Amino acid sequence: MAINLSELKSSEIKNLDLLAKQVVEGFITGMHKSPYHGFSVEFSEHKLYNKGEDTKHIDWKLFAKTEKLYTKKYEEETNLRCHIIIDNSSSMHYPVKKVQNLNDLNKIGFSAVAAACLIELLKKQRDAVGLSVYSDSYEYYAPEKGSDRHRKMLTHQLETLLNKPKETKTTDTYQYLHEIAQKIHRRSMIFLFTDMFQPSKDNKELFDALRHLKYNKHEVILFHTFDKELEYNFDFENTPKKFVDVETGEQINLYADSIKESYQKEIGNFFENLKNKCLQYKINYVPVNVRDNYNKALTTYLVSRNKF
Repeated sequence: MAINLSELKSSEIKNLDLLAKQVVEGFITGMHKSPYHGFSVEFSEHKLYNKGEDTKHIDWKLFAKTEKLYTKKYEEETNLRCHIIIDNSSSMHYPVKKVQNLNDLNKIGFSAVAAACLIELLKKQRDAVGLSVYSDSYEYYAPEKGSDRHRKMLTHQLETLLNKPKETKTTDTYQYLHEIAQKIHRRSMIFLFTDMFQPSKDNKELFDALRHLKYNKHEVILFHTFDKELEYNFDFENTPKKFVDVETGEQINLYADSIKESYQKEIGNFFENLKNKCLQYKINYVPVNVRDNYNKALTTYLVSRNKF
């Protein structure tokens, strides 16, 4: 249903916009019954330009052929409003990578590429999209818009996330989710990419913030982003290793096998609790492993959009 990362050239990501197009086209092609026929048509028809109208919708290519002024008559500029939120705290930069390439992404890299793919799919559906990025501060905000220029600006911001050096940043996610919720007034579909790791052990404040995002009947999709091999299975060689908290700098020396069983029990409970809490608050909980492809994220959007 989607192309695998291994099917794309393993190299440093330098053109995220082109990569997103490749992934989405592969995703669409792989579907048995594609719902996308006709979405490449950006407007329904032309009409003669009337003096005094806004000139921004004039079709200049058609003018070059006909020497007459026509404007593009849009059916509806957008069908849906969507907002993508990305947690850029230090834990999202795990595993630490010197260079992000298609077959070796960390959590922030996966989130950035998945978000770019969603933006490309949103473009095909003519849906408006906005973006928020937070860590120990509210780093970036762009409201929901549907223009190509706006989408390119968002993709450029995502490329910045891919290439920006890691800094030690901790965050209480709930603080910025409240801020973001206050900015989104019209009913929207909200995608949140986060590993759900935060200094506070009390998740009540976090879920209060997620419930705030549900205000005004927003549809909230939580993409719980993680590295399954390392963070869930705890698959490390059983040799003395120093484990360092990328946010606080705390260190511990141990053999992986000495705590593997208890660790897997705790992390399993952590995932199960998140799932149950999301079910309780009617939040769409979607665990996404950074070693997988993007079809789960893209399919989740299409299914949610159909129900929205």
